[in-house]
Amino acid sequence: MLFRKAALWLCVALAQIVAGTEDYYKVLGLDRQASDKQIKSAYRQLSKKFHPDKNPGDDTVKEKFVEVSEAYEALIDPESRKIYDQYGHEGLKQRQQGGGFQQHDPFDLFSRFFGGGGHYQPGQRRGPNIEVKVGISLRDFYNGRTTEFQWDKQQICEKCEGTGSADGVVDTCRTCGGHGVRIVKHQLAPGMFQQVQMQCDQCGGRGKVIKHKCPVCHGQRVVRQATTVSLTVQRGMADGTKIAYENEADASPDYVAGDLIVTLVEKDPDLEQDNPDHVDGVFFRRKGDDLYWREIISLREAWMGDWTRNLTHLDGHIVRLGRKRGEVVQPGFIETVPGEGMPKWHEDGDSVYHTTEYGNLYVEYVVVLPDQMESGMEKEFWSVFQKWRLKKGVDLHKDSGRPDKVEIQEEGHEHEEL
Repeated sequence: MLFRKAALWLCVALAQIVAGTEDYYKVLGLDRQASDKQIKSAYRQLSKKFHPDKNPGDDTVKEKFVEVSEAYEALIDPESRKIYDQYGHEGLKQRQQGGGFQQHDPFDLFSRFFGGGGHYQPGQRRGPNIEVKVGISLRDFYNGRTTEFQWDKQQICEKCEGTGSADGVVDTCRTCGGHGVRIVKHQLAPGMFQQVQMQCDQCGGRGKVIKHKCPVCHGQRVVRQATTVSLTVQRGMADGTKIAYENEADASPDYVAGDLIVTLVEKDPDLEQDNPDHVDGVFFRRKGDDLYWREIISLREAWMGDWTRNLTHLDGHIVRLGRKRGEVVQPGFIETVPGEGMPKWHEDGDSVYHTTEYGNLYVEYVVVLPDQMESGMEKEFWSVFQKWRLKKGVDLHKDSGRPDKVEIQEEGHEHEEL
């Protein structure tokens, strides 16, 4: 008996190899003992992953999507699954030829499974879009990064498959006849009535009633769950960029899910999380494609020169600042360093079709004056300054053209202020 079973399985496997068709269980990533719930869960994930609308330009995805849909349709039906387990693809083919098996459009199957999701058809009710703001560091805007975030998403209850019923039984509301609304008459005066259409309070406007509510969603058909979303930040994207995830907003059996709109917002630098390499660039300030930096130098460096600084950029490369001896830097002077700003975003990125261009880096110099000096240093500086002031110095008071004394006149009185 065991030998005959093994031989039968071997024949089925060989038939599938010859036919070039992959095993349906492998397509869904399941073993042959998988439950209906596991089959539905696998189809839910894979069909969304390989849906052509989410993978534009990839011709192989549609074939994978159709394959996943065929596998789900074959394994979710108890009778077809039994035939497939015993006779493989050939058994399903013979059943189809015999008229006992109806093949459905995979996109229609997707639509029915997700309560209308997938291909949006005119006339279908569409749910609201959801906007989520995600904080992104300046370093990730500069270098680009693929990361993840979580949000509390409304999803169709998997326990009851969106019916809200523990046993799958949903009855038509007797009060409204399944319409979700009922007509109520109000007497305005003797012999005068007004008819008002109101939402049915028995079924809450759904037209259906549930005797045994699902223990997970409590009859609501949907649940809130923390959902992880993969987010790709491309180099040079602007602060406030919006990224749309089609049909990834709150799900419901009553409508097609709207879009999840993710807004990228530049966040304040976090020294521990955003700066593991201790680069200076995390403290840059961004304006469009340009970056700004404030460099502090001493009085000696500003006046005498002969100094250098190694400024570490957001990707770790070095931008060298400095002056030769005798080169003066005025307080508040802004130096332009071309090509050291933000990468300018382009849809092709840095590729054979496009070379990334960069904005500028603007460095503002702040001169710090000493607030204390030793007496000997003060005397030496004073003597040096006095020597050159008397020889070539400019009297800023006289040079300004301001008067030496000011005369103030008040109502017939003249005062002279020295």
